[in-house]
Order: sequence, then structure tokens, then C-alpha cells
Amino acid sequence: MANEKNLKITFCSGAGTVTGANFLLEGNEKKFLIDCGLIQGEKLADDMNWVKFPYDVASIDILFITHAHIDHIGRIPKLISEGFNGRIISTVPTKDLTEVMLADTAHILSRDIEHELDKIYTAENVKKALSLWETLEYGQKLNVDHGFQFSFKDAGHILGSGMLEIIYNDKKIVFTGDLGNSPSPLLPDTAVINDADYLIMESCYGDRNHEHRQERKIKLAEVMNDNYNRKGTLIIPTFSLERTQELLYEMDTMLQNKQIPEMPVFLDSPLSIKLTDVYLKYDKYFNETAKKIIAGGDKLFTFPGLKETVDTDESKAILHVPSPKIIIAGSGMSNGGRILHHEVNYLPNKNDTILLTGYQSFGTLGRLIVDGVKKVHIMGQEVKIHAKVAMISGYSGHKDSDNLIAFVEKTAKTVKKVFVVMGEPKSAMFLSQKLRDNLGVKSFVPMAGESINIEC
Repeated sequence: MANEKNLKITFCSGAGTVTGANFLLEGNEKKFLIDCGLIQGEKLADDMNWVKFPYDVASIDILFITHAHIDHIGRIPKLISEGFNGRIISTVPTKDLTEVMLADTAHILSRDIEHELDKIYTAENVKKALSLWETLEYGQKLNVDHGFQFSFKDAGHILGSGMLEIIYNDKKIVFTGDLGNSPSPLLPDTAVINDADYLIMESCYGDRNHEHRQERKIKLAEVMNDNYNRKGTLIIPTFSLERTQELLYEMDTMLQNKQIPEMPVFLDSPLSIKLTDVYLKYDKYFNETAKKIIAGGDKLFTFPGLKETVDTDESKAILHVPSPKIIIAGSGMSNGGRILHHEVNYLPNKNDTILLTGYQSFGTLGRLIVDGVKKVHIMGQEVKIHAKVAMISGYSGHKDSDNLIAFVEKTAKTVKKVFVVMGEPKSAMFLSQKLRDNLGVKSFVPMAGESINIEC
């Protein structure tokens, strides 16, 4: 245990990889977790998720959640099942989004009898987690015994995403969670951090940059128009949380401005539909532009031609709708969900298109498609890829390399050390080196399981 002046951070998971955020902060007789997410690769949840947590779960005082993506919340039921009974704290929208996300994940993972996940991902464990949950608004201070103060700043990544600021002995430690690709169509820009002593930051796109935001809108319109002219089917594997809402918003805008023709668009994701309802509930968290559009009577996420398909029969019926048409379905990396059925149907057709709009983790089907393989195996079938493959990285919800460096630059004068996590090794190492070279800050890439002491 760290002494009263020092704190110890253990990178339990989420170091050396993009997913599985789980960090332990301890000192002065207190223990705090930051995020408790699923480690993901080829599957929704890798087998390493089911190893016992490397800490005494019952001794944790508070679990802080930065945002509701499954790689930050997905092991909460496992935490409960191993005896966690502390407080869980996030922003207000994150709690509501998590309730939807965990219910969906529990429904999928509870089928895994081999790892006894039916005993972990139960409705009771999800319900208990929510009963322990408390919420903070951005900027609201939470004082905890033994001299700790916590608050969230807007990360601009998804609705409710927060950077966790911790003040202890007049030192400020910031866990960024995931940092948004600002400016966002819907959300305010990432808040500025200019007085951090220690920074634990993500590095998903630490070694590369996105297209300009205007460029991505032009590309999206081009792909949709091309699909219309080819009389094809455009399939878009997308993340149900944030990416789907951004796409719907931009399609709505493009239709109004006559930049794309009207055609059937299927939102084939019950999860996306539920999450979009949560977004509409919390429109006060949107940026000023989106708020003005809503005030003018636009519902943002609906437009002529859009059909939400909830049940399985409706989903299957999409195959018989004449092209041109567009199908938006999860998951975003093609490692599960209804998109797999559509990929089996449409990837072999040269008139059809698959559009990938975000990061594809190593080992996922989405990554194979981006890398240009000509055949893949989906649900036990060999599928040849003759469809056109399009990629728009500008739709990522993460800051790119230059903007991650610009984010740190604001606090370069105060920060003593930066710990680069939540990125593949190449990405994290590149960003860490750039921070040292460009800003002269002390930057490190911790290994999974490593512990470090910080002076407070």
C-alpha cells in the first residue's frame, strides 16, 4: 500500500491494448477503480476476461465509470459476482446508457455456459450494480474521506463521457477515459485540462490522423450516391452508441440539403434504437448547434426512408427489399450482431458496398476486411468479398494523433508524468515518443499488470 503522501496506480488491464479499461488507484487506506471493461478482440469478450480480478474486489471503495462503452463497463457484473459492494459513480447520462448496454451484453454473454457466465451476467447482478450507482453532473465535486476530491469534465467522446479529475494533497491526477474527436456533430468539444500533475490518457489513434471532418461528410455523401447509382446495398457496421446517432444526424442533414437521394435506410439494431431514445432524453448535453436544430422542430435522428427494424422477422425481410438501400447494424467491428447476417448476404456481390466508419481492432472481422482479405469465415461459412470496401476514419469517436498531442500541450507546463494506455503497442509507443519529442514531457507506456507510485 502506498503511504499517505504517495498514491499507487495499477494498470490491471487496458495497457498494451485498446480495450478492457480497468485501473486501480490506492493510497491512504482508500481504493478506487477507474472503469471495468471487457477485453475484446475477435469476440465480444476474450477468455482472459474470466480470470479472477487481480485485487480484492470487496475492498474497493468506489468504482468510477468514464463512459458507457462496453470496453469500459462490461465486467461490472463480474465485479458484483466476486463481491463488490462499494459505490459506482458516473455522469447522469452514463448511468442510463449503461443500463441499456449491460442488459444487451448480459443477454449475449449469459449464453456462455462453458465459462459459467450464466451465473455472472444475470439480471440480478445488473440490477444490484444499478442500485449501487450514483451520478454527478460535469464539474460537481465529490469529497471522499482521507482527503480525496473527484469530479468529471466533458471528454466529448460519447454522451455523458467524462474525464475523471482527482485532487489529493493539492496534486491533480486525470484519467481521460476516451477523448472525443472534436468538433462533434452532436457533443461539445473536449474540455481543456491545463493544470494536471499526472495524466493517464488513451492512445487509440496515437500513431495516425483522421480525415478532416468536412472531408468525411463529402466521402459519406459520395459513398451513398455511388451506392444509389450502382443500385446496390450499402451495409454499415456501426457501434450502437454514438456512431449510429452521428450517422443518422448527418444523413438527416444531407437529405434536407439534397446532397443524397432518398432511399430505404434500415436501422437494424434494437440496441441502437434504445440508445437513440436515451440520447433524445438528454439533449441538454448536446452542443449549441444541435440544440438549436432541435428547438427548430427537427428530431435529429429520423428522416424520410428510415425504418427501424426491431424483431428478427423484420430484419430478415430486409433481404427482399429492392436496392438501392442502406443497412446500419451492429457491431462496429463485425465481431457479433446482426451485421454478420448482412455481410454473408451482401459481401459476395460486386454491386454492393461495405462502409467501415471507425477503429477496427486487431483480430476482428472488420480489421480483416479493412486489410483487404478476399475471403472470410462468418458464422461457419466461407464468404468471398467482391463488394466494394470503403473506409472513413473521420467518423472515429477518438482524437487522432495530432489532437492527442494538442490536448496534452495545454497542460505540458504542469504535468510531471503522462502514462499512455488504451492503445495497441505501436500506437501507444508512437504517441509517447511524440509527447517527449514535441512537448518535452515525461511520457511512459505501462505494461498490463504494472504498478507505479506517484508522489503527492
